[in-house]
Amino acid sequence: MIGFTEEHELFRSTVRSFVETEINPHVETWEAEGTFPAQELFTKMGALGLLGLEYDEADGGGGADHLYTLLLFEELGRSESMGIPMAIGVQTDMATPALAAFGSAELKQQYLAPAITGEAVAAIAVTEPDAGSDVAALTTRAVRDGDDWIISGAKLYITNGTQADWLCALVRTSDEGGSRGVSQIIIPTDVAGFSVSRKLDKLGMRGSDTAELVFDEVRVPVANTIGEIGRGFPQQMQQFQNERLVASYQAVGAMEHALVRTRDYLMERHAFGAPLAANQYLQFTLAELTAEMEMVRSLNYRAAAAMIAGEDVTRLATIAKLTSARSLRRVADWCLQFHGGIGFMEETWTARFFRDARLWSIGGGADEVMLRQLARMDGYAPPRS
Repeated sequence: MIGFTEEHELFRSTVRSFVETEINPHVETWEAEGTFPAQELFTKMGALGLLGLEYDEADGGGGADHLYTLLLFEELGRSESMGIPMAIGVQTDMATPALAAFGSAELKQQYLAPAITGEAVAAIAVTEPDAGSDVAALTTRAVRDGDDWIISGAKLYITNGTQADWLCALVRTSDEGGSRGVSQIIIPTDVAGFSVSRKLDKLGMRGSDTAELVFDEVRVPVANTIGEIGRGFPQQMQQFQNERLVASYQAVGAMEHALVRTRDYLMERHAFGAPLAANQYLQFTLAELTAEMEMVRSLNYRAAAAMIAGEDVTRLATIAKLTSARSLRRVADWCLQFHGGIGFMEETWTARFFRDARLWSIGGGADEVMLRQLARMDGYAPPRS
């Protein structure tokens, strides 16, 4: 059973205040511009110790327990733009976990420390034009030349891609097929041969930037390899668990906030001589959605407890990612529906929420990939030959 201390609740209040004062007032501008000032916002978060909660204090982190991460992303879920918390999650739980766990002291000093303070913006570069959820199909290649890697290829759908100071890139470093021979390499974006090919125009998550990146014989030191050469795939799989959990934590915060806002609207809006909330169908639907949200929260808490206990959370993170994504989409759909015509207008929060929520079943591993993994883990799929 998870128990939050007074310190945890104080932290929750700090994050909620940060969202209300430093994010939400600027969302309309950031959405219109299709980006946000990442370094400016991250530096403010770094000053509050929000970007390296669980990392070692020796590396500049907070040395906190995982419940602080859970609370951070539940509260970030209250953002008026879900793209901003997604970009923050890239910084805290997608681009940096492998570096913190497996990186050399020199790499952590050069790249992790400024990411924790917010002075450097990080991005995770895994997906490619021809390799989305199939990470083992990566073709971006690093060829060794003495003490350097020479990297060529492209990466697609990279959050923070136009602003990143460095990338945690998954690239092929040998001719071994499939997931073997793949390594994680830190690539600074100020090196010759690196370019942002284009900034992508998205359906939702428009408050954060997403880009296609090109590597044209980019030269970086072999010492920039995170962990052992050829061990990038299992390291990235471990990093994915962080990503999927924080996505689920954020989804719960977003669902709870949306359901409360919709309830309040239905109480205030009158039709046929009574509040819309007097309609039993609306009451029951919101009650069902709230019950579903609470089940996802319970799953999140179970996963968080397992993380704190040092257990393998792969299965729980996979289930959390799948169920939270589907629940979030249902909540977004019904919240828009219950607002009626005004809910379909861009002036109402429901329209953006509906568009933003759609990514949850795609990014960080599509629903179908989560089901594929669960089928294998639970013995529903025949053994691979």
